[in-house]
Amino acid sequence: MKPRKTGTYERTTVSGEVVAAFLPAPLPPARPRLAIEGPLVGRLRAAEQALVRLEVAGEMVPSLDWFIYAFVRKEAVLSSQIEGTQATLVDLLTFEADGEESPANADIEEVCNYLDALRFARARLGNPRGLPLTMRLLNESHAHLMQGVRGANKRAGEIRRTQNWIGGTRPGTAAFVPPPPHALGKLLSAFEKYIHADDALPHLVRAGLLHVQFEAIHPYLDGNGRMGRLLVTLLLEHWALLTKPLLYLSLFFKRHRDDYYERLGAVRTRGDWEGWTDFFLEGVATIADEATASARELFALVSEDRTRVLGDSGTSIAAVRLFELLPRHPVVSVAFATTHLNVSKPTAGRAVGALEHAGVLVETTGKKRDRSWVYERYLDRLRVGTELEAPGRP
Repeated sequence: MKPRKTGTYERTTVSGEVVAAFLPAPLPPARPRLAIEGPLVGRLRAAEQALVRLEVAGEMVPSLDWFIYAFVRKEAVLSSQIEGTQATLVDLLTFEADGEESPANADIEEVCNYLDALRFARARLGNPRGLPLTMRLLNESHAHLMQGVRGANKRAGEIRRTQNWIGGTRPGTAAFVPPPPHALGKLLSAFEKYIHADDALPHLVRAGLLHVQFEAIHPYLDGNGRMGRLLVTLLLEHWALLTKPLLYLSLFFKRHRDDYYERLGAVRTRGDWEGWTDFFLEGVATIADEATASARELFALVSEDRTRVLGDSGTSIAAVRLFELLPRHPVVSVAFATTHLNVSKPTAGRAVGALEHAGVLVETTGKKRDRSWVYERYLDRLRVGTELEAPGRP
C-alpha cells in the first residue's frame, strides 16, 4: 500500500531552536481511505463481541456499583502509572479507607483527580441538560484532572498557548513536536466535528482514530496522555458501546508500552492507520475478555466468602454489614467500620475481628495501633497488572 499523507510540518522556533511541528490531517484517514477488510474484519468482530460479553457480565453482577467502583479505580491507577506515578491500587484504597481529606502524596492525588475527572465527565454526559462530548467538556474535565497537582500551574482546563514537545531534553532533540498554538483552534474544531460526524467506519474503530488524533494534537501543556485514555472511555459510553466504564485499556497500553508508542509514531510517519487499528482492536478484545472473566471470578469469590461469613460462629449483624461493604472498600480499619456502620468503636472492632476469624480479612500493618485489614483474596485478583515494576526492569 502506498503510504498515505497524514499531515504537514511547520517550521517553528521554540526556546531559540527551529523545529518541525506536526499538524495532523483531519479524520478520517484519506488517500487511501481506511478500509476494514482482511484480518481487520476478524479483529473488529472479536472486539465487538468481547464488549457485548463484558456488558452482559456487568448486567449479571448483582452489585454493579462495587464492580464499577473497582474497575474505575484500577483504570485510574494504571493510566497514572503510564505517566510515571508510583501509586498502586492498594495505596489508593488505603487512602480512601483512612478517610483523610488530603492525599498523603502527589502520586495518590493525581490518581484521585483522574477519578474526579471521570466522574465529572460521565455526570455531564449522562445529564440531559449537561454538555455533549465536546472540547468544552474535555477542557472542564482536564481542570478536574490537574486540580492542585504537579502541572496544575500549566493552564489546567485551558488549551495551551505555548509550544510543547515530547521526549528529548530540549526542543531540538525532541522525539515529537505537536502543532504550534496558532493551529490548535482549527485542528480541535475538526477533531470535535469528527466525534459527531456521520461516518461509515464502525464506532469502535473511530474511537481508536480519535485517540491517536488527540495524542497528535496534544492540546494541553500537561495531562494529555491521561485525557487521551479518558477520551476512549467517554467515547465508548457516548456511542453506547458500553453503558458503564468497565473497560480499562490502560492495562493493555501499560503491558505493551513500547508497541503502543511505536504504533502511534507509525501513524504519523508512515500513515499506518491499519497497524494502529489492529493493535487497538486487539487491546479492546483482550482487556474486555479479561474484565469479563474477572467479573465472574470476583462475584464467585464474594459469594463464597459471604457463605463462609454467615456460617462462622463469631459472625454478628455488624460483621455481615461490614462484609457487604468490602467489595467497594477492600481495605478497612476500625475507624472506617465505626463510621460506615454507624456503631461504637468496640462494636466495629468486634465486626473486624469476626471477619478476620472467618478468614476474610487479613491484618497488614503488624502494628498494635492504627491497624488496617485487607480483603486479601479479593484484592489479589483485582490488583493484577497494577503492581509497580521493579527498579531496572524494562
